[in-house]
Amino acid sequence: MRSRVKEVELWLEAVYYSFPVQLLLNHIKRNHILLLCWLILFAIISSNFGNYLGIPYLFLDPVYLNEVNFKAFFIVGITLAGFSIAFHITTYIMDGHRFTFIGTLKRPFTTFSVNNSTIPFAFAICYVIMVIRYEKSNENIADDQLLYNILGFISGYMLMTALLFTYFWLTNKNIFRYVVHKVDEKLKQNIKATRASAMKKWDIARKKQIRVDRYLNLRFEAKLVEDHKGLYHRETILQVFDQNHFNLVIIELLIFAVLLVLGIFKDVEILQIPAAASVTLFLTIFVMLAGAFSYWFGNWSITAMIILVLALNVLMKKNVFNKTYQAFGLNYQSSPAHYNLENITTLSAHDFRQKDKQQTLQVLQNWRAKFDSTRKPKMVLVCVSGGGQRAALWSLNVLQTADKMTKGRLMENTMLITGASGGLIGASYFRELVYQKKQGKKVDPYARKHLSNIASDNLNAIIFSLLMNDFFVGFKKFEYEGIEYDKDRGYSFEHQLNKNTEMMLDKPLASYRYGEKESLIPMIIMAPTIINDGRKLYISPQNVSYLTNVTDTLYYENKLNGIDFLRFFKNQGSEQLRFLSGLRMSATFPYITPNITLPSRPSMEIMDAGITDNFGISDAIRFLYVFREWVSQNTSGVVIVSIRDSEKDGPIQPKENLSLFDRFTLPISSIYQNFEALQDITNDNKIEYARKWFDGTIERIDLQYIPEDYAKENLSRSDSLRMENVQRASLSWRLTGREKKSVITNIDTHANQKALLKLRSLLEE
Repeated sequence: MRSRVKEVELWLEAVYYSFPVQLLLNHIKRNHILLLCWLILFAIISSNFGNYLGIPYLFLDPVYLNEVNFKAFFIVGITLAGFSIAFHITTYIMDGHRFTFIGTLKRPFTTFSVNNSTIPFAFAICYVIMVIRYEKSNENIADDQLLYNILGFISGYMLMTALLFTYFWLTNKNIFRYVVHKVDEKLKQNIKATRASAMKKWDIARKKQIRVDRYLNLRFEAKLVEDHKGLYHRETILQVFDQNHFNLVIIELLIFAVLLVLGIFKDVEILQIPAAASVTLFLTIFVMLAGAFSYWFGNWSITAMIILVLALNVLMKKNVFNKTYQAFGLNYQSSPAHYNLENITTLSAHDFRQKDKQQTLQVLQNWRAKFDSTRKPKMVLVCVSGGGQRAALWSLNVLQTADKMTKGRLMENTMLITGASGGLIGASYFRELVYQKKQGKKVDPYARKHLSNIASDNLNAIIFSLLMNDFFVGFKKFEYEGIEYDKDRGYSFEHQLNKNTEMMLDKPLASYRYGEKESLIPMIIMAPTIINDGRKLYISPQNVSYLTNVTDTLYYENKLNGIDFLRFFKNQGSEQLRFLSGLRMSATFPYITPNITLPSRPSMEIMDAGITDNFGISDAIRFLYVFREWVSQNTSGVVIVSIRDSEKDGPIQPKENLSLFDRFTLPISSIYQNFEALQDITNDNKIEYARKWFDGTIERIDLQYIPEDYAKENLSRSDSLRMENVQRASLSWRLTGREKKSVITNIDTHANQKALLKLRSLLEE
């Protein structure tokens, strides 16, 4: 019995002091930044990070050229293999001196990498398992296609690994002496700090060696560590450090060269790699720079990093790296608009408001003229919610279904469309389809292909541009309406959205003036938020200053609600604003679609319209209040159609099993989580007040995207376990196949069908 216990102890000791285990323990003890990168990747693929935003789907269901296929997984495999190699290089540079026996081996770096592959190998296995689990439970793809996708990942991973290790193999074996001695001489002459750092590591090597009894060789055989006479030969150790630092530099330069080429030709769709690959490339660069930083500064790394951050902060304050994102069509070279209280007040004066009100009254008269003079029509105000591509697809889906069910009455009766973010994009697309049909073009507004168009991926281009252009290649330009602008992340968003909507929305703001004025199409008022002071920026081809102050009180008694974009930026070419840029201003998502800076002094910073009202209700009510007398006299009532991509009155979630961090952040997180609920309460109050001051009926139709309702109504008892997998489509600019289906089919819920029937009944009165 004792002998068996002794054998177990010896076996455990052999495992504990094996090279793979000691490297893993060394990471846990010292390399926290490297581990953090791996933890982020593990958290993403296991759906424990960014699930609400759909980040895991970027890896589990990667899209390339708008398809999830072998090529997409192949590219992801290449980048993940590159990240793994960067991890090996960085670890070797940082910790190779702690295992100096490796310098006596024939293939030191390759052997080191084999023993350092515990984490990369575990991640690759987990990734394959998670992909299979996700694709089988969510996308329902055929087994042969799933196998093909997995082979794509494995092929890309193995190819990249083989290429990089072939490079190290050749430099170690064939040109080691020639290259290393040349580099060593240059390092002696020009980079004394590198040699000093390596020598310092050599000096502490004997004192701070980590015990290793066995290692895996290139045949994956366990070998005993031998006490070579040349183990502590100073020049050998120095050459190993110099050579692999040189390899690190070469690989980094190669990656930067690839990024440079991709950035220059980023408009070529075939070069727009999946978003997951872009994220992995960013982590790869971060890991390699962290390794180089640690190698150069040694124990001073943290201090040097703090100094670097402080220096960057100072340079940012001096506008050295100050990157601004522009609205295309506006002239940033002309004298900027005066952004102060005096100018805001002047441009929203009573005379301007009355003038704009009279012009819109003419639009209302043209709207009324479309209907039988003997019957008063219902006036429809469509309010669409924000919510990225999910909201864009949902709003288009609802408008197509409702307009077709009412035989076109919905769009004919709609006077105004308001809202935020993706919902306004979907509504603008449908309005344009209807407009083109009225102009005699062969367009079917109800065609299913338009749903596919609006649901096409728009995230790859944004993430790709964030890495390839905003960070590294910020010098490309393009011309719009005779003015030059940067091809930045904002351009990438608009360019991809333009392609997704068949180039239909690529026109200046003023091009919609005639259609709206003659009431051929409903008015659309975009209302993004001005970060500087919290006001709204009302963007419309018509002057709408009457929305900035709906009463006739003096300014000092009633703070102005917003600014009329058309008049405020008239000298900067407001009429030529690209309509897509207006939509982008209303759909600004933090860190993804950047906030726009407008040509004013001080600069006006624009943020998503959803900050003030994600549902567009408040703007519709303000419009109704301004024209309440005319509407009550010329209509049989108002119908507010609220198209929202979230449940208005969802179940209350219990706050149980809270961690220390959860309890600490609860006061702030609760406000964020209930942000839409607070807006709903405010909007409900406004509608109730409107029923008091409006001399007529106000009906409200809510069409909501609630995947749980559809699942309950369509899953049988035998499918009850699948309810656990029912999830809302993510808040992102990219939807998976399952999410697209979820959004489209949700129109068939009992509640939505009942709402549609009620809408049809109201419009037939």
